[in-house]
Amino acid sequence: MYISVFIVTYFTWILLTGYNDISELIVGFFVSLIVSGVLKKYYRIRFDSKFLVRFVKFVLVYLPVFIWEMIKANFDVAARVLNPKLPINPGFVKIKTNLKKEASKLTLANSITLTPGTLTLDVKDDTLFIHWIDVKTLDENEKKKRLVERLKRF
Repeated sequence: MYISVFIVTYFTWILLTGYNDISELIVGFFVSLIVSGVLKKYYRIRFDSKFLVRFVKFVLVYLPVFIWEMIKANFDVAARVLNPKLPINPGFVKIKTNLKKEASKLTLANSITLTPGTLTLDVKDDTLFIHWIDVKTLDENEKKKRLVERLKRF
């Protein structure tokens, strides 16, 4: 378990910093050792065929959808900033999800937060509490459809 956490942490370090300098690789090695030692009890990463399939699906399917949704939200928020006459109806919404795994809930909550105009405030059991810049509906199913369905199905 410790080795798989170390491998994921070290390759993340390499991807984020680049691998053109040996000193960065050495520092990354030791930082990854320390981080994986501290966090190993929280990670449940296993390198098996299911992990590889989920990772490929995440990169090839989820990320393009997420990036597209983020681009649309950026334009929406930019239009609201540049044109003050556009309506803003901020509010808090509660969305129930049927996701079972904590990692899935975390990914969804972070994706919502990274999308401009929305902020996930809390996740309790199967419920997400979200601040939304423009609450368009009070209908539970419509809120769910507009905020999370496109991201959640992957």
